[in-house]
Amino acid sequence: MKLARLSLLSQICITHLISHIHMLVLPVLMPVMLLANSDVDFVQIGFAISVFNIVSAVVQAPVGFFVDRIGPKRVLITGLIIGSLSFLSLGFISHYYWLVIAMAIAGVANAVYHPADYALLSQNVTEKRMGRAFSLHTFSGYIGFAVTPTLMLTVSSLYSVKMAFMVSGIIGLIAAIILYPKAANEPVKKVIIAPHNDKPQPTNTASKLPLITPAIFLMLVLFLLLSLSGSSIQNFSVSALVKGYSISLADANIALTAFLLLGSVGVLVGGQLADYSKRHGLIASGALVITALLALLIAIFSISSTIAITLIIGLMGFLSGLIAPSRDMLVRNVSPKGAEGRVFGIVSTGFNFGGTIGPILFGWILDQNYPRGIFWCTAIFMALTAAIAFYQEIKGEKR
Repeated sequence: MKLARLSLLSQICITHLISHIHMLVLPVLMPVMLLANSDVDFVQIGFAISVFNIVSAVVQAPVGFFVDRIGPKRVLITGLIIGSLSFLSLGFISHYYWLVIAMAIAGVANAVYHPADYALLSQNVTEKRMGRAFSLHTFSGYIGFAVTPTLMLTVSSLYSVKMAFMVSGIIGLIAAIILYPKAANEPVKKVIIAPHNDKPQPTNTASKLPLITPAIFLMLVLFLLLSLSGSSIQNFSVSALVKGYSISLADANIALTAFLLLGSVGVLVGGQLADYSKRHGLIASGALVITALLALLIAIFSISSTIAITLIIGLMGFLSGLIAPSRDMLVRNVSPKGAEGRVFGIVSTGFNFGGTIGPILFGWILDQNYPRGIFWCTAIFMALTAAIAFYQEIKGEKR
């Protein structure tokens, strides 16, 4: 890989890592905030987190159009600065209403990352290395999630919650200062969007392309289903295992840790696999089917062995990570050239919709005292996702 492209990839990975830190700052600091401030409760902080996700979902698709029109680097750095300033402000303004406003602003900034990142990767990385580039991008997000709890809780315990918010903002601003000169040199040019496998189109026909095609809509549904199946394990498997399988809280968390760690390994392996084979739909659907079967094992049988549960959930994590680069390649394959920002902006809203629907659905299932339902949902959502991926493979959408 050329040095310039390697430098670009490192910049994208840094911003993606910081975006995941910002996504997790408030959830991680929630218990500390409740102890330090009796004026707020779980519902109020939860509402602020919901505002973040809802704003991101609403804004992400329009941001994709800005990415395609004025350049992904400028949009990316702008989002990084805005998001960082919103968290930095929470170190100075402690009023609850400002928390909600700041999270709404951070939600706008968060909407920038996927459209801009994927547009930069699609337009600047060679085809034979695209899968590995996507995998490193996703892996950097895993790292961001991994370091946030330790970083935020350490700073808040040594200093204060306000200082933790400020540190999260300062980290982003430092990155923005480093990356800004490169973004400022990005030329502004009008992008002509052309359909797949067609000759270059006249400028006046670019705007006539549909906002969303059936293939793009399917990818939106795919991202929604992946968000639901992923959150069922990440956010609710521990409660389900403790409540329905006679597994201790510590052992259930060990299983979840295995899921997350092996997921990050799976992402890197999946990048190699995505570059080795062009059958991205087949890779994704095969891994999804196996993951669904593993979820069914837990849903049907009363497995109380910690070792068995850890192995099964760990393997599910590995396969879930393995899917990610092929998933991104599927989206890229249905994206008109020059419209990668728009398309990734549209389909990535599936993550936000899933993040809104999932907690309500899975919380209701646990309230009904049916913990096995969490794993039934995982299996069903994975199976539906596999069907979409396999359909795309049969349809043979090629970039």
